[in-house]
Amino acid sequence: MYEYIKGNVEELTPAYAVVEAGGVGYYINISLQTYGALATGAPAKLLVHYIVREDAQILYGFTTPQERELFRMLLGVSGVGGNTARMILSTYSPRELVNIISTENATLLKNVKGLGLKSAQKIIVELKDKITGIGSATGLETAGMSVAAESGCYEEALAALTMLGFSRAASEKTLRGVLKEDPAITVEEAVRRSLKKL
Repeated sequence: MYEYIKGNVEELTPAYAVVEAGGVGYYINISLQTYGALATGAPAKLLVHYIVREDAQILYGFTTPQERELFRMLLGVSGVGGNTARMILSTYSPRELVNIISTENATLLKNVKGLGLKSAQKIIVELKDKITGIGSATGLETAGMSVAAESGCYEEALAALTMLGFSRAASEKTLRGVLKEDPAITVEEAVRRSLKKL
């Protein structure tokens, strides 16, 4: 129904963005990959995927067509919903995910919160032959580079992890370790590394 929404980013968190277009504020669920490419107060064009359920109408937004294509492929796997697909794309960049699937690395894929080994294997089996060409597409490495490292990195990354469903205590411990290893890390990369350890 909707192809994209173009407007000003009025609110931005690691889990969602509110984009105002034509006087309407759209609440759009996003991955960390997309979060890293957006800035509050700046214009943005988000490619969207619209899901209608009995109890909700949900928009998911992406800054690259490759990420949206992977999201849609993940939704095509039985048992994978929008939040699981978003969690996978928050844990791994599109390039990393394509590599994991093409090399059949189910052990690495099951590190995503809420994804067991059987589900990871199922995703790999169903998508291995469908992802050809996505990994070599341009634009996969450009998103996620615009968030400047700043002193508020810890608080922002912690808020992101708790929004994604992790306990505050576990998030704090993991995040401290990540920031100790690399104090100049961006918010997006801090959350990504923490997701891989939680």
